[in-house]
Amino acid sequence: MATITSNGFTVGYAAMLEQFHPREAVELSAYAEAHGFSGVMAADHFQPWVPAQGQAAFVWNVLTALGERTTGDIGPGVTAPTFRWHPAMVAQASATLAAMYPGRHWLGLGSGEALNEHIVANYWPEAPERINRMFEAIEIIKKLFTASLAGKDVKHAGPFYKLESTRLWTMPEVAPEILVATAGPVTAKRTGRLADGIITVGAPLEKISGLFGKFAEGAREAGKDPDTMPKVLQLHLSWAETDELALAHAMHEWPNGGMKFPKADIRSPFDFEQMARLVRPEDFDGRMVISADPDVHRAEIQKYVDLGFDRIYLHNVGRNQREWIEVFGRDVLPKLAR
Repeated sequence: MATITSNGFTVGYAAMLEQFHPREAVELSAYAEAHGFSGVMAADHFQPWVPAQGQAAFVWNVLTALGERTTGDIGPGVTAPTFRWHPAMVAQASATLAAMYPGRHWLGLGSGEALNEHIVANYWPEAPERINRMFEAIEIIKKLFTASLAGKDVKHAGPFYKLESTRLWTMPEVAPEILVATAGPVTAKRTGRLADGIITVGAPLEKISGLFGKFAEGAREAGKDPDTMPKVLQLHLSWAETDELALAHAMHEWPNGGMKFPKADIRSPFDFEQMARLVRPEDFDGRMVISADPDVHRAEIQKYVDLGFDRIYLHNVGRNQREWIEVFGRDVLPKLAR
C-alpha cells in the first residue's frame, strides 16, 4: 500500500478530474510525484460541480494511466458503488487495477451525490437509504474479494442488491483496502466496523476528532486495532502568487468550497453555478485556506498531521498547478513532521 514515510505519514496529490483534461491530470500527477508528493487520489465525477471546471473523465481509465506514469499509491476519491454501478462492477474494476499495480491501489467508496448518480434516472433517495445501500455494496465487494482469493463462488441477496453465484477471475494476491468517505459520526462507526480505513475532508479539528473516536469504536467492536487502520484526508486549498489571485481562483474554480449547505441532492452543474453567485469571500473562512504564503498552508496541513492522519491528498483549486506543485514541493512538504 502507500509507502508511509519515515515521518509516519504521506502527502499525495488530488487529481481533480472535474477541472483537468485526463491527459493533463496524468501529467500533473507525474509532475507532483517528481516534486515529492506521494500517491494520487483521483476524483470520480460524471459532471463537474460548476461548468467553469469543465471536465469529468472516467476515473478508472485515468487510474490505469496513473499506474503506468507514477509509482505511488492510486485510488478513486471516491466512487459510489450504488447507483451508476452495481457493486460487483466496482469490485471487478478495483481487483483488476490492484492485479495490474500490486500493493499500490486502494478503493475509496462513498454514498454518492445526485450530481453524479441521478444520471441513470433512478429515484434519488434520502441520505439514510444512500448510506445503507453503500454498506450493503461494501458487503458484496468484500464477499467477492474474500471468496475470489479463496477460489470460490459467492452469491448475495439483500434489500438493495442481488448477486448470482460468481467470483472475480482476475485478482491481486492481496485484496485492495476499502476506505470509506464520511463526515458523520454514525457512518464513521459503521466504517470502523466494516471497512479498512476512513476518508474525510478538511473540517474543524474537534469534529474530526469525534469522527476518529466513533471510527475507533466501530473498529474495536469488530476486533480490529484502529491505530493500524488508515485515516485519509482530502484537503482543498487555494495558493497563488498573491492573496487576491488565490481568492479569485477559489471564487471562480471552486465556489462549491464556500457553499455552507449539504450538496448531495443538487443535480446539475448549472444549478450549482446559480448558487455559486451567492458565495462571498468570507464564506471560505474556516472551510479552506486561501493565501499566497506557503507557511500559512503548512501550518494548516500540520494541524491535520498532528491529529493523526496517515495520508493527506492536497487539492489546489486554481489552474496554477505546476507553480503550486513546485512551491509546495520545495517549501511545504519537507517542513511537515509528525
